[in-house]
Amino acid sequence: MYLRAVHVETHLPLLRELIRSNPLGILTTAIPSPNFPLLQSSHIPFVLSDPDSTSPVSSRQNEGSTVNSSSSLGTLRGHLARANPQSRALIEHLASAPALPGSDAKILEQEVLVLFTSHAHHYVTPKFYTQTKPDTGKVVPTWDYAAVQVYGKLKVYFDSRSEETGAFLQRQVEELTEASERGIMGYEQPWQVSDAPESYIGLLKKAIVGVEVLIDRMEGKWKMSQESTEGDAQGVIDGFAALEDPVAQEVSRCVQERRKLAEERKASETKVAAKP
Repeated sequence: MYLRAVHVETHLPLLRELIRSNPLGILTTAIPSPNFPLLQSSHIPFVLSDPDSTSPVSSRQNEGSTVNSSSSLGTLRGHLARANPQSRALIEHLASAPALPGSDAKILEQEVLVLFTSHAHHYVTPKFYTQTKPDTGKVVPTWDYAAVQVYGKLKVYFDSRSEETGAFLQRQVEELTEASERGIMGYEQPWQVSDAPESYIGLLKKAIVGVEVLIDRMEGKWKMSQESTEGDAQGVIDGFAALEDPVAQEVSRCVQERRKLAEERKASETKVAAKP
């Protein structure tokens, strides 16, 4: 990911929040195969598990382009249709690979990428640049957005006869359903996997493959007009706020929040630099 310093976000709880609020990620693999394309991508709703979920994280990571810590970043769990060409490439590639010790699952040796994008993104018209446009006219359109890229190793559960695979898939679909029914739909009495006939769920589980990304690093980018002048940024904030569109209004709030955060960070850095 192209990361200018002004757009970088390394605050781990915020990266996790974006993923949980926008769980439909794009899983990309690069698997050499005589039968399938090298690069394949699939949209998959993921469940993020992290070892810090029971204890609050109060401090920010050191500023930088990437959050690295394989022991604390957790995992992403999802599933693919077994008929998906990406699944078939995975199974073909891993068929002869040794299973993990004490497990039926197998690890893909190549790194994988999962991309999550916030639903709050929008085209930015030059008409919003109320300072630079009338002064010089040297303005062009852009796009404001926030995204997190996750990198790691892929653990694949594809042996449909394995109890471990069955247990992984059962847990994954139950937790994904619970998170979606409550977090997305807002139901106090959510639909549950157990509401469907057990034999039907068992049949569907044989038609999917479990995937688990063991996270090695995460990159966060919040491109929210931070590089604009004060006058242009205010024009962006006001311009989006005036649109009768909930997404545009949310982008307006995000631009405002990121400028406030940048000011707070600058003040903090100045305070630290002033200490003897």
